[in-house]
Amino acid sequence: MTARLADIAAQAGVSEATVSRVLNGKPGVSATTRQSVLAALDVLGYERPVRLRQRSAGLVGLITPELENPIFPAFAQVIGQALTRQGYTPVLATQTPGGSTEDELTEMLVDRGVAGIIFVSGLHADTSADMQRYERLRARGVPFVLINGFSDRVRAPFVSPDDRAAAQLAVTHLVALGHRRIGLALGPQRFVPVQRKIEGFLRSVHEQLGLGPAEATRFVEHSLYTLEGGQAAAGALIDRGATAVVCASDMMALGAVRAARQRGLDVPRQVSVVGFDDSPLIAFTDPPLTTVRQPVPAMGQAAVRALLEEIGGTPAPHSEFVFLPELVVRGSTASAPDTAASPVPPQAP
Repeated sequence: MTARLADIAAQAGVSEATVSRVLNGKPGVSATTRQSVLAALDVLGYERPVRLRQRSAGLVGLITPELENPIFPAFAQVIGQALTRQGYTPVLATQTPGGSTEDELTEMLVDRGVAGIIFVSGLHADTSADMQRYERLRARGVPFVLINGFSDRVRAPFVSPDDRAAAQLAVTHLVALGHRRIGLALGPQRFVPVQRKIEGFLRSVHEQLGLGPAEATRFVEHSLYTLEGGQAAAGALIDRGATAVVCASDMMALGAVRAARQRGLDVPRQVSVVGFDDSPLIAFTDPPLTTVRQPVPAMGQAAVRALLEEIGGTPAPHSEFVFLPELVVRGSTASAPDTAASPVPPQAP
């Protein structure tokens, strides 16, 4: 028991005496400290004493669309750590092809009495989805926060990167390298982050290259947020003459590198590629990927803070917390090849 108390105390960051008071139901322990000790029990795999088991037990649900894209495990790690520090136990629920839907995962978490839910890149980002599902969740008294993808039809706090600024950062970098035919590879049109990246891209190529919407849109290609999707989209853009491709995810960017190499083109000497996210390990690809870093730690912590305010009875207003991304230059971008150095002819009036 002494060894167990020491382990729990170290995990919770409290004294063994405090752990003993919590386990024995003694007074004199704050609610936050008590939750920290209970969370430490969960993390270390110890069963809670029966008298301390509650329906909610400090659980917070985290729903992600998948885990194959490394950006989602990165969000899960940041959010999970932030919740654990506050005495809550994160419950990760992930959608898989042919598996549970977002609605089914939500119902499962609600049935287990979670104190709140954080949605990462969920249906709230899909402009074609029915947003009433979130109003029904709110009516059941379950606080929630949404990451990536704003909707004015959902009364909840949103946390997002500045997708317009992300596209502008990438375009500005490539224009400075002499590129004039810059492509944009991204996911389906119906998603809010996609729409915002297109807005930033069109504005940036207009301001910096003088391209009108018709000419610029010719270099926008929609596909899937996968390596294969990036390969297909980038291949189409390269075939149209693009010497650089901005991708809406790092996975798509790896597909873009593959598309260039399939055509016998060197990255970055003949085709430059920019990703988005700065996913874990992406700096170690061949070549190391230039990307726009999504501020995951700051976004994850902000989502947790907003959710805990909701749980505590002081809900945040229906608002969006927007975080600025950062360009990380590595080895997948370089000066434009000589054949692409001349400006694109302006559109006819």
